[in-house]
Amino acid sequence: MAVHTSIQLLTYSQELVEGQPLYVSSNCLPVKASKYEPAGLAFHNVALKLLGCEEEDTEEVDDQKVGNDKENVYMPSSDSYSSKGKKKSGADGKQQDHYALLGLSHLRYLATEDQIRKSYREAALRYHPDKLANLLLAEETEAAKQAKKDEIDNHFKSVQEAYEILIDPVKRRIYDSTDEFDDEIPTECAPQDFFKVFGPAFMRNGRWSVAQPIPTLGDDSTPLKDVDNFYNFWYYFKSWREFPHADEYDLEQAESRDHKRWMERQNAKLSEKARKEEYTRIRALVDNAFKRDPRILRRKEEVKAEKQRKKEAKVRAKQLQEEEAARAAEEERRRKEEEEKRAAEASLQHKKIKEKEKKLLRKERTRLRTLSAPALSQHLLDLSEDDVESLCMTLGIEQLRSLCDKMDNKEALERAKIIKDARGYNANEKKIDETNKSQPNGSVESNGNILSSSFEKKEKPWTKEEIELLRKGTQKYPKGTSRRWEVISEFIGTGRSVEEILKATKTVLLQKPDATKAFDSFLEKRKPAVSIASPLSTREEVQGVSTPSKTENTAVKTSSPGDSGKTASSPVDVASSNGVSSSSEQDVWSAVQERALVQALKTFPKETPQRWERVATAVPGKTVNQCKKKFALLRENFRSNKSTA
Repeated sequence: MAVHTSIQLLTYSQELVEGQPLYVSSNCLPVKASKYEPAGLAFHNVALKLLGCEEEDTEEVDDQKVGNDKENVYMPSSDSYSSKGKKKSGADGKQQDHYALLGLSHLRYLATEDQIRKSYREAALRYHPDKLANLLLAEETEAAKQAKKDEIDNHFKSVQEAYEILIDPVKRRIYDSTDEFDDEIPTECAPQDFFKVFGPAFMRNGRWSVAQPIPTLGDDSTPLKDVDNFYNFWYYFKSWREFPHADEYDLEQAESRDHKRWMERQNAKLSEKARKEEYTRIRALVDNAFKRDPRILRRKEEVKAEKQRKKEAKVRAKQLQEEEAARAAEEERRRKEEEEKRAAEASLQHKKIKEKEKKLLRKERTRLRTLSAPALSQHLLDLSEDDVESLCMTLGIEQLRSLCDKMDNKEALERAKIIKDARGYNANEKKIDETNKSQPNGSVESNGNILSSSFEKKEKPWTKEEIELLRKGTQKYPKGTSRRWEVISEFIGTGRSVEEILKATKTVLLQKPDATKAFDSFLEKRKPAVSIASPLSTREEVQGVSTPSKTENTAVKTSSPGDSGKTASSPVDVASSNGVSSSSEQDVWSAVQERALVQALKTFPKETPQRWERVATAVPGKTVNQCKKKFALLRENFRSNKSTA
């Protein structure tokens, strides 16, 4: 064998070429390997060339070009693998029926491993070439015998191949996945034929389920709980079905590890695509069945009817509530109208009674004046018109009527005595009345009858403490409290009735505080201010001014807010009574006091009521007169400075 010097040295083998270097070419990257023997496709090509079965490549390659190719790194692309290692479907392009070869066509994917072994033993004994040798003797020619022998051998090999595939779980799963199967999905059916159409479809697709046994579709009387479990199972269906594709690559035909990984990626893409299509098909089957299941439709109708019933009940309850509220409002309105009507009738009746009593009272008074006129004209018993008028104003109707009845048909002197006696009796009655008023719950009685029309009960004015207690009570016992106004009356504790409290809540509590009296109330509530010596004052100022300032301040506070005229003179009188003279020591003003005076003058302008009393209160240790004098002095100094400027 001639040595070609133009071919790159690939490998070195002593066994193949008797110690001489071997020069061959390959489709892979040329590598000089003098320590290793050829392997893989390189070994195959070398063997073919040594046997003379393949022509040598006589094409010369440039040494410089080959040298440059050594430096390049070879990266295989997907195009170089696109047509390599594709699976072939056999000589005729048809897949043989393994279950039929083993006699398991009636069982197919349901056949167990023991059944497959038993069927294989029987088929191996039946179709073994040694068992069928007598068939060769029936043939006449050698060609026919050879053909018959090849047929027997091929059939036996097919039986062996079927057994190898079916006994291996992985290969059998792949084969079962490609077995004949009806993928059709029912779409339309009559309501009465639902279970006949969809039941077999679910049973047919249940063969791919990982979980066995699968739940059945049931019938129209199946409980809804089992129906929900059935659809939950199929909505979360897990399939063991494999999806071998016609364009899949055979990993055993890979030329390298990169080629094998590329094949695996391509096969994974095809399988993932087919798996998604399978899950879409199963989901479509379940959705179609769920939409047409009469049990589900019946439950939906029941739920819808229940919702409608609840909605109508809610609307009905709301209407009843509104009607009840309207009825209650109408009853309340009628009750108020009746109460107002009764109150108006009572007020009118009371008014009529009062008018009647007033007329009777005027009539009796006129009668008394007429009967006492002769005695008054004669000046008997020193009677005067004032005495008669006093009796007219103090006595009631019954008393005046009885008095006039006594005076009727009497002489003037007797009438004067009767009037005199009634006058003395009335004076004694006044004393008794005053005594009864001083006692609690006292009442005025005359001749055993209560004179309700002679006087009206005067309301006791509300004090500040009572108003404050009333305000706190209304806050402490809000609306809705049982017997609220009685509880508030007990909380105040001054014996106020419920009517007085109700009237006070509408009048006293709603009154706005008077702005003119706000400062007066502040002065009343204010605690006595502690005199603070100015940090700028001297020891003489502190010793000489601090004592009269307290006295003057106290004098201002003790004076009433209304006595504005007396307020200016009261501090001086108090100071003189205490033995402190208003000398020049009291007119000494510190810087703090001057600033307080200026600030007070700004705070209280001219139109402020009781201005100087408020200014004196704001300035510590100074009276009203001192503040006025200081203000006049400051004004004169300001004017003199302005005129000189």
